[in-house]
Amino acid sequence: MKTKPCMTLDDVRSIAAAAEAEAQRHGWAVTIAVVDDGGHLLWLQRLDGAAPISAQIAPAKARTAALGRRESKVYEDMINQGRTSFLSAPGLDGLLEGGVPIVVDGQCVGAVGVSGVKSSEDAQIARAGIAALG
Repeated sequence: MKTKPCMTLDDVRSIAAAAEAEAQRHGWAVTIAVVDDGGHLLWLQRLDGAAPISAQIAPAKARTAALGRRESKVYEDMINQGRTSFLSAPGLDGLLEGGVPIVVDGQCVGAVGVSGVKSSEDAQIARAGIAALG
């Protein structure tokens, strides 16, 4: 039997707070989603001024990063390079940059997805949230 780390609610709150602080520092109106390793939503926060669609996109990016155990940008890059068959991958519908897996001791324990600004800025916010874990 293997043992692996898992996030607590306090961990999720810390991630969300750090991501929110990064977004606010830059004046970015975004939605922040945190999921567990199975892609199940643990946190959703739509900041003032964030587009309503971002509340759909952020969890999708997070789920894609968690289930794929890699940044959602990897899939976006594959598709942009012509591998359009990934558009039909089951369970993956956030194939845009901005989903970042949370890796602890070499194990994916979840992911953060952000939507609302440029994709690279979404990813920057997600990484800032994850950095709160130390």
